[in-house]
Amino acid sequence: MKTQWEHPKTGKKKRCAGDLPYGWEQETDEKGQIIYIDHINKRTTYFDPRHAFTVEDVVVKPKRYDGNTAALEILQGRDLSDKVVLITGGNAGIGFETARSFALHGAHVILACRNLTRANKAVSLIQEEWHKARVEAMMCNLASLRSVREFAESFKAMKLPLHILVCNAAVCTQPYMLTEDNLESTFQICHLGHFLLVQCLQDVLRRSAPARVVVVSSESHRFTDLLDSCGKVDLALLSPSKKDYWSMLAYNRAKLCNILFSNELHRRLSPYGVTSNALHPGNMMYTSIHRSWWLMTFLFTLARPFTKSMQQGAATTVYCAVAPELEGLGGMYFNNCFRCQTSAQAQDPSSATSLWELSERLVAERSVGIQAL
Repeated sequence: MKTQWEHPKTGKKKRCAGDLPYGWEQETDEKGQIIYIDHINKRTTYFDPRHAFTVEDVVVKPKRYDGNTAALEILQGRDLSDKVVLITGGNAGIGFETARSFALHGAHVILACRNLTRANKAVSLIQEEWHKARVEAMMCNLASLRSVREFAESFKAMKLPLHILVCNAAVCTQPYMLTEDNLESTFQICHLGHFLLVQCLQDVLRRSAPARVVVVSSESHRFTDLLDSCGKVDLALLSPSKKDYWSMLAYNRAKLCNILFSNELHRRLSPYGVTSNALHPGNMMYTSIHRSWWLMTFLFTLARPFTKSMQQGAATTVYCAVAPELEGLGGMYFNNCFRCQTSAQAQDPSSATSLWELSERLVAERSVGIQAL
């Protein structure tokens, strides 16, 4: 007797589920055929009584999201109370909405920020919305490799797992500035600080597997390159002198670094259950990232009615962090919650390896005792 079958026209599948109804028993007659005996009503049949209560097999397809989707929509119905999430730059803009969305769904969220006053204000705003939200702020200045290392040690001292690490913090259109590590600030804040942070926390991520790293990049990665005449990533392009500096080009290069870093990180850590994906949050959203240049602020203000909200901007970050269909998958780039092709150089594994080796050297020259991946 078949217990599962498919409708010849609709293709719908049904099956018999569970035990026989109370009072029924399955036996075999003298011809070897299965019969069903109803002891209560004293009758016998060849028809499986469970056919009256068949269950339709429904294939649940992943919900499709787009540029209009908000982060809270993606998390609808999700319980993240067993997750620890770390977000850099989570006190404002997209980072704040990302942190808020996770915290309102039960996750333990840690904001790694350089300005503790603003970070604590962000914590208060989230806790005012839900008094049970587990969210806290910690000092981490990506423009200082020393600060990154101190933050990592403080985080490890908390003895927490780390399931989701969101590399969100960034700067754009900054005037030329060198960090205390003698590197151009856009490059260090957007890329090298995050590179060191992941290096310092790699052991925590591996112990917490399955874990995910989400790197916020940008479509602007398409409008630049990083290689010298020998095909190697050129430090003179990433951290140029003042006379060769242009703020938008520095940002574009840093965003290309983000994708190359994410790809190489996934290649190195995926065997240990840690995946990494990069993403573009949206075009010309009105955040504080452009505050350094009045012209960009003016342009972003004009575009504001036609661009995503902060909740929509955080959606792709949240999608990459929690989507069940991405479990175990990485080395990809997303826009509007869809996988997209990057520029040719962003897909180049030799460029990713070259950037990784350069980043390791820069960190090693300025730090002591950092374990290489």
